[in-house]
Amino acid sequence: MPAPADQIARLRLIRSENIGPVTYFQLLARFGSAQAALDAIPDLAARGGGRSPRLASKAEVEREIEEVAGLGARHLFLGQGLYPPLLAELETAPPALIVRGDLNLLDKMSVAMVGARNASAAACRFARMLAQNLGAAGIVVVSGLARGIDSAAHQGALDTGTIAVIAGGIDIVYPPENEALQAAIAERGVLVAEQPPGVEPRARHFPYRNRIIAGLTQGTVVVEAAPRSGSLITARYAAEFGREVMAVPGSPLDPRAQGCNLLIREGATLVQVAEDVLEAISPMQVRPFRQRELDYVAPGPPADADDEARRAIAGLLGATAVEVDELIRQSRLTPAIVHTVLLELELAGRLERHAGGKVSLA
Repeated sequence: MPAPADQIARLRLIRSENIGPVTYFQLLARFGSAQAALDAIPDLAARGGGRSPRLASKAEVEREIEEVAGLGARHLFLGQGLYPPLLAELETAPPALIVRGDLNLLDKMSVAMVGARNASAAACRFARMLAQNLGAAGIVVVSGLARGIDSAAHQGALDTGTIAVIAGGIDIVYPPENEALQAAIAERGVLVAEQPPGVEPRARHFPYRNRIIAGLTQGTVVVEAAPRSGSLITARYAAEFGREVMAVPGSPLDPRAQGCNLLIREGATLVQVAEDVLEAISPMQVRPFRQRELDYVAPGPPADADDEARRAIAGLLGATAVEVDELIRQSRLTPAIVHTVLLELELAGRLERHAGGKVSLA
């Protein structure tokens, strides 16, 4: 059965060059539909002073949908009933996910568990035990299928429910030694990927994966982490999203515990047993979900920028990332005009977006 035309257009839009989640939603807000946005992109890019980005073709995304189905997986589009409701709240929510497994797990209370790849044996044992106990209490454990703590958490929750968010395509096994674990999660849990099939994980993909891990869950537990580890990026995302941040304390003599101890000093909940996690996330059980895409799909009046506004914004941008709110303050232009100029620059390949709502020249 062919995919609906709107889903084809949405997938074309997010798979096109220079278009990430923020740009995707801004285009929907301005033009009301993915197809209308696709039609308008060449003109917008020209206004931004660059060439039109390469747009994904209908044939390309139809092949992707067929390939995903052949892998026993499916696409979930933001706004559909099956899309994870907590993840849908994020301003950077993936417009499309590829999932394989028991999708009922996406609707259950869940906790992320992350930590060091080179974790100690004691920390891995603790992560497995904590995951088992959380699973016994009806909590789904979410992690990133990396070595160390991630793998231990998945193993501990395999019998009760676990979700693995992977950085590459859903058909790519990484790391290679987790091939059997990834296959088991596909059969008994859920695999989640943002990238299309065949995409090998690259360094830039892991922060994107981390935001999904934090966004899917009511809270994030860091079991062991160095001060500058990717696990702390996941914890930072959890804090930004209004979710609980929890950490397992460790010896101050072990560098792998310094990140967790720092989180606790900054206000993270100290975790020693599963009950600590359950108590921390209990307020989230009655928290209402907000399907935020509804704020974006209705077309609004276009805010066209003139050349003077474009010059003003371009003059304020540089190689150092700056908050969009600061651009609005300094330019003294309306937010709609500033966002329009940034949209044009991004489509022209001249703008790069960063975490925390910051932008810089590409």
